[in-house]
Amino acid sequence: MQETSVQVQMDMSKPDLTAALRDIRMQYEGIAAKNISEAEDWYKSKVSDLNQAVNKNNDALRQAKQESMEFRHQIQSYTCEIDSLKGTNESLLRQMREMEDRLGNESGGYQDSVTRLEAEIAKMKDEMARHLREYQDLLNVKMALDIEIATYRKLLEGEESR
Repeated sequence: MQETSVQVQMDMSKPDLTAALRDIRMQYEGIAAKNISEAEDWYKSKVSDLNQAVNKNNDALRQAKQESMEFRHQIQSYTCEIDSLKGTNESLLRQMREMEDRLGNESGGYQDSVTRLEAEIAKMKDEMARHLREYQDLLNVKMALDIEIATYRKLLEGEESR
């Protein structure tokens, strides 16, 4: 708002107060009209500024709501993915436990087989050693018999030649 001053000029020669009051009234009405116009312009400017601020805030709010919706969708997507991965993880853990159980059972079975086969091998080695001793004994007997036969043959040949 501007500060305005009013100048009142009076002609002293004729005291026409009505004309002077009319002049003053017209000056005040002009000032009032000017002040009203300035106030309306100021008001319109402030309303325009506020409307722009409201529009800007509405745009920001709309964008924030859009981002919020996108984040909610992402959270839902990630939640579904996490649930799916948890299910997969549980399934894999269950399979791993089953495989460990199977491995333990098979390992026990294989260990039993190894123990049985080792016992069988030890038994066969003992049996083979026994057979080798018997064979050696038989060879010794055969050699002794061969020597005895050779001796009898020499004796027989010696008697035949006499």
